[in-house]
Amino acid sequence: MSVKMLYILNIADKVNNFSYSAMIAAQKLGIEFSIAGNWNYPDDAARKADEKKYGIKIYQVDFIRAPYDPRNYKAYRQIKAIIEREKFDLIHCNTPIGGIVGRYAAKKCGVKKVIYQAHGFHFYKGAPFVNRTLFYNIEKYLAKYTDVLVTINNEDLEAAKAFKLKKGGKLCYVHGVGIDLSVYDNVSENRDKKRAELGLDNDDIAVISVGELNKNKNNIVIAQAMSKIKNKHLHYYLCGVGQEEENIKSFASEHGIKENIHFLGYRNDVKELLSACDIFVMPSFREGLSRSLMEAMACGLPCVVSKIRGNTDLVRKGGGYLCDPDSSAEFADALGKCLASDRKAMGEANLLSVKRYDLNIVIDEWEKIYKDVLM
Repeated sequence: MSVKMLYILNIADKVNNFSYSAMIAAQKLGIEFSIAGNWNYPDDAARKADEKKYGIKIYQVDFIRAPYDPRNYKAYRQIKAIIEREKFDLIHCNTPIGGIVGRYAAKKCGVKKVIYQAHGFHFYKGAPFVNRTLFYNIEKYLAKYTDVLVTINNEDLEAAKAFKLKKGGKLCYVHGVGIDLSVYDNVSENRDKKRAELGLDNDDIAVISVGELNKNKNNIVIAQAMSKIKNKHLHYYLCGVGQEEENIKSFASEHGIKENIHFLGYRNDVKELLSACDIFVMPSFREGLSRSLMEAMACGLPCVVSKIRGNTDLVRKGGGYLCDPDSSAEFADALGKCLASDRKAMGEANLLSVKRYDLNIVIDEWEKIYKDVLM
């Protein structure tokens, strides 16, 4: 009789890189893999196409992103019903909401083995008081129903050591969700063409960020840093959409750098855009282990990022600079150093560092965890 596993995430457009390494590892072991989340497929046919493509079952669960939203109780009932009907042997749940709902439902249904993967504890250093108290105590309580607790950065790993897991439980570390480095091998071939599309001259230096334009991503601090540098050849490209776009535009207009800040919106050519640029920036207040940062490293870019959890794991000496997310002066100084440094050597350092997060390494890590937990 085969082992049946339910992988629980939160919200996603479709099956993607988030779950891919776990899915492949499970299938290599002959585990029947199913996945539950709040999906944004255009129609049922698209969902069924992914089921056929990956050889899995996809379940819709009406998760709400906000952790405190009472509507997540509906998601709990849905997950519980799926588990009761399908009789899963193993639950692998992710993110705070998926982890809370999944572990409560697994406990109620008597699931034999439960894995919880933390993609960034909500009680991180510098978190609001309610996060540091409420989420810490929730995680501490649910740890006793967890057979394997998995973290993807060292700060969370150290924090998790304070939790008492289920008898015989283990604390593990994996290198994120994995990144397929092979797809970046020839990404620079069209660099000149893409730079021309962006309107860049040979003397121009392009800085890029990737992600939603929200308060947490803190892109305004890069605009503030550029206003201090005052270099007409320095251009900042923001790849993403969000509510902070107007605030950044207003700041740029008020400080005379409107012509140097460019909004690219949502893009499907992120790899090519990264390769066309010269420096990657990410001034976020909070991250778990940023995939966009890993992608930039895989493209050989020097990185100027906030000195926070996850980023400190990824950016090592020689590959860029870590800055206080509240300090535009630090970002301005770091960008200035990048302008005057050997950026190619910095990029090569990142190409070496990011190898630790290769997809095949993460698949092997999950295969070992699944083997151990099912023994």
